Amino acid sequence: MSVQLDKPWQRILDEVATWARKNSPWAIHYNSGSCNGCDIEILAALTPRYDVERLGVTLHGSPRHADVLICTGPVTRQSADRLRRIYEQMPEPKFVVAVGSCALTGGVFHDGYNCLGGIEKVIPVDVFVPGCPPRPEAIIDGVVKLLQKVDPDRTPARAGSEIVSEKEDTHGSYDRNPATD
Repeated sequence: MSVQLDKPWQRILDEVATWARKNSPWAIHYNSGSCNGCDIEILAALTPRYDVERLGVTLHGSPRHADVLICTGPVTRQSADRLRRIYEQMPEPKFVVAVGSCALTGGVFHDGYNCLGGIEKVIPVDVFVPGCPPRPEAIIDGVVKLLQKVDPDRTPARAGSEIVSEKEDTHGSYDRNPATD
């Protein structure tokens, strides 16, 4: 539901909504069947030691209020409909971050009878954070890359990306490139 006003007021209202979305994204976390290693690392990223909240990200319990869906674990047959429903309940624009090897490819569960594979088999993913489990620094780096997608003018110094993992090739996050997909 959007409010329709005169052109100048509508533009101002849209700018304020975009500003709020860029500076304070609300996230919801969904575990679709993992071993909980990634979940513990996401919680570690929220603690004062790593403090992802300095970027404005806060976890919320309702998909109707969330801008970002943080997914962990492989998609199982049991969780596929739930994941799709949560994604559809989120307001537009919505973004998805897949955290961990299981969320990317199905991980060690990829040949299981009840595993469909990675998160991208069910919903579109914007940022991938590989690792088993990924370090909190890599998760924060993935959030920074997502925020840079939302606001291309956001520089790494303003985004707080001075925290990077030691091994970027194994713990870094990778953006999805639709041109090469």
